This record gives sequence, C-alpha cells and structure tokens, in this order.
Amino acid sequence: MALTPNSPNADNSMQALKQYGSYILTAILVALAAYFGWTYWQNNHARVDTVAADQYADIQRLNEEVNLASQNPDLEAEAQASLKQSRGQLDKDIDALVSTHGESIYAWQALMIKARQQVDSDDFTAATETFKKALAIDLGDAGLEAITRLRYAKTLLATGDADAALAEAKNDMPSSFEASQQELLGDIYLVQDNKDSAIKSYNNAWKLLSSRQETRAVLALKMESLGLSPEPIAEQTALIQESAAIEQPLVVDSSESTTNEGAQ
Repeated sequence: MALTPNSPNADNSMQALKQYGSYILTAILVALAAYFGWTYWQNNHARVDTVAADQYADIQRLNEEVNLASQNPDLEAEAQASLKQSRGQLDKDIDALVSTHGESIYAWQALMIKARQQVDSDDFTAATETFKKALAIDLGDAGLEAITRLRYAKTLLATGDADAALAEAKNDMPSSFEASQQELLGDIYLVQDNKDSAIKSYNNAWKLLSSRQETRAVLALKMESLGLSPEPIAEQTALIQESAAIEQPLVVDSSESTTNEGAQ
C-alpha cells in the first residue's frame, strides 16, 4: 500500500529522509563528480597525447631531413647554412615538446634524437645531459631504461669519465641487454687499463651471444686485439629462411622505441 502523509509510518519515513537525505545526495554528487572527472581526464589526456604525437611526428620528419642533408659531403655554402638552421630548429622543437610533455614517451623519443645528433657532432658533453634528462623520465619500461642507461654510459666514457660510465653500466638490466652491458663493461675496463676485467666481460658477452646464436663482428675484433680467439657462432639459418617467407611488419626506428638488445 502506498505511503501517505496520514499513514502510521509517514512521520518516521519523513524523519529518515530528513536525516539521511543529505548523505544520499552527497554520495550521488561524489559519484557524478568522479564519473565526469574521469571522463574529462580521459578526453583531455587523449588530446594531450594527440598533440604530443603530432609534435613528435614533425620532429621526426625534420630529423630525417637533417640526417639526409648531413650525408652529403659536397653541400654548397647556402645548403650548409640551411642545414645549420634546420638543426637549430630541431633543437627548439625538441625542447618545446619536452617542456610541455616531459613525462611522455614522445619526450623520451625526442631526447634520444637530440642526443644522437649531439653524438654525431662529437658534442659528448651536451649528449650526456640529454641522456640524463631522458633517463629521468619514468616510463615504467625496463627495456627503454636500459637503452637510455647504456647509451648514457657510452657517452660518459666518450667524455673521459670512465668511473661515472662504470657506475651507470653496472646497474641491473633485463637479461636481453646483458650481452651489451658486458661488452660495454669490457670497453670501460679497457680504458681503465684493467685488462683482466675487460677480458672477463668480453668473454661473458660472447657466451651470452653464443647462447642465442647472435654474432658481433666488432666484439670479435675487440677480443682478438686482446689475444683472445672467440669461438665462431653459427647463424640461425633456419630462422633466417623462415623469416624471409613471412611478411615484414612495419619498421619502427630502433633508436627511439625498441626494447630489445638489438637496438644497442
């Protein structure tokens, strides 16, 4: 039976409504606020990602133009001036992206491009600062962190700071990066005139590569220069033949987004 103001329990119901009505309303408002707040965050976050992606796409295009022009040893004076201007614009665009979207994957990718440009120009001191910024971005990806740290350590070594390079190279890394890590440690020990440790690290790297049938000619040369004779590593011919028959996926710039050791 419907409850009316004259019903026996009407007073009790109205009293309950007065007592708990505000709590119910508050709960509804909180739920609505959470829902619309989440919707706003999603929409806004998506827009931010789109803006950052567009900025990075422009940076990538300009970087390709700079790299292509840099490969020409016979540039005229006007072309050289244009190349210098493009490099300056590339730096500005990267700095702008990092300043507005500094915690994004796009900022990390842009910084890696900047560091590569600096290394190619033998500006290792500037590159170390750029890698340091990239390393400070928490992307929650151990592979990307390992890539950054290894390159940072290599650049530190290039500046002559072998101790700092060693400290960085000794950090824990995913197993897929251990061969690159051991090879870099060998390079550092060699600079420090620690030949025994260098030999040990190079041997460790070669064993890791052998276990997955991957060869590195440069590492073999390093070992031979120390009087070592690395055992030949058989190539994975079956896998090579099989992969040739498979349609190739879209290629992504390994220097910006890969998380496997082959990028090193």
